[in-house]
Amino acid sequence: MTKSLFPGFDGLMTLSRREGVDVRPTLLRVLTDLYVQSAVHSEDEQRQFVELATRLIDQVDDATRAAVKARLAIYPHTPVPILQKLGLVAAQEGRRIPLAREIPAPAPAPAPARTPTEAELRMAANMAMQPKDAAEIHDMFFRAGATERALVLHNLAQTPLKAAPRIPTVRAKRAIQILEMAAIAGDVENFTYELGDSLILPSRVAAQIVDDAGGEALAVAARALDMPSPNFQRILLFFKPEIGNSVEMVYRLSRLYDRLSDRSALVMLAAWRGSTLAVTRAKYQPSLHDSERQRVRAGASQTRPAVQPGSSPAVRTGSGGSER
Repeated sequence: MTKSLFPGFDGLMTLSRREGVDVRPTLLRVLTDLYVQSAVHSEDEQRQFVELATRLIDQVDDATRAAVKARLAIYPHTPVPILQKLGLVAAQEGRRIPLAREIPAPAPAPAPARTPTEAELRMAANMAMQPKDAAEIHDMFFRAGATERALVLHNLAQTPLKAAPRIPTVRAKRAIQILEMAAIAGDVENFTYELGDSLILPSRVAAQIVDDAGGEALAVAARALDMPSPNFQRILLFFKPEIGNSVEMVYRLSRLYDRLSDRSALVMLAAWRGSTLAVTRAKYQPSLHDSERQRVRAGASQTRPAVQPGSSPAVRTGSGGSER
């Protein structure tokens, strides 16, 4: 009795028709996998494969047909009738059978267009960053999570905003040395002072960068100084124990740092500097308004002198002294 290459095939086909479950794509894939696993087939096995596969090729979907075609195109002993059925040309001696085309992956759905905020429209129009816009970027960055911060930094590289000028090389190198020594010594005060002094940042912003638990702000500051990646990693390990003790966080921040562009860091540096001006203006705005109101009241109190009762207005006379 001849051994069947795929026993139970007819029974599965009957079950498929009765139960309404289409198992033909799976059957063709399994049948093909079984056939290509062996380098040698008997005439009976080859005949069975041709009969079964020929029946299924016309009944399956395009994706299954393409997958089977790709498998059989590189198999050296594919029967000629199957090659013809799949549109493949039988290989001549020493000639390679062309591979089937890869099934193209579906194109990702385009992200919905985001309406730019009022601040973004103003920034795009003015090119230079206004204090209010800088404060908005500053607050948005520090309020965001790790994923959102990475997206903000990525978008900053493509904006027309004016970036802060680069830190002079000599000053930056000296700052990197001081920062690394302070980090190893755990000297938070000197680290914060040197960071603010080298980046021309007020102490409030420098402290906010140092105290930031996520570490992304420190990565931006280090990139603005053009700090080498090994130096930045050492600072993470020694200066930020909550980060250095987490392999995942060190790896994430190191990868972010390597991908962070100089322009993104310098645009964010400009935002940090500009946000300080916005805070200063807001601080002194009430006193400016009070002074303005005082000037208005003082001007209103200075009225013109009224005409006294019984007095007559002066009458202009002509050159001859006659009244007009």
